[in-house]
Amino acid sequence: MLALVRWPQVEMRRGVVGALRNCCFQHENHEWLLSPDVDALPLLLLPLAGPEDLPEEEMDQLPVDLQYLPPEHRREEEPEIRKMLLETLMLLAATKPGRCHLRSQGSYLVLRELHTWEKDPEVLSTCEKLIQVLIGDEPEEGMENLLEVTIPEEMERRLRDLDREEEEERRRKELKMS
Repeated sequence: MLALVRWPQVEMRRGVVGALRNCCFQHENHEWLLSPDVDALPLLLLPLAGPEDLPEEEMDQLPVDLQYLPPEHRREEEPEIRKMLLETLMLLAATKPGRCHLRSQGSYLVLRELHTWEKDPEVLSTCEKLIQVLIGDEPEEGMENLLEVTIPEEMERRLRDLDREEEEERRRKELKMS
């Protein structure tokens, strides 16, 4: 599957990442997807990782497939695919076991470096939201599965308003830059 995520044709990469993302909507499968049997995390992180030289203690936190990447290694070139990879990781981070696994495998380190490198505003925003989930406090008992949490209507409306404001601000910045 790794070969398909790194395939030369962008359509193939987009389709494979989309299929992986769709699999993650079934939170019952998260532990299996992250288990050694499937080991999906390195597959999802590798296209987001760059060839940065991290300190050895940080490098040791990463899955072996992400350690000491060669200087010619490049991040996924398509912003849409980078965003889909981040959305897939966000889905995996929706459950407590998923968040714990992402944290224990040094996902934050890859996301931190991606955040420094990323120029696309939508991808950057998605990356920031995922980082917040990983570095934030754990939800209270009974709310550990973020895909099953019922959000009060008023809060949902406020969150939609914030998303809309963020999108409008991003568009204003893009217009100023052009």
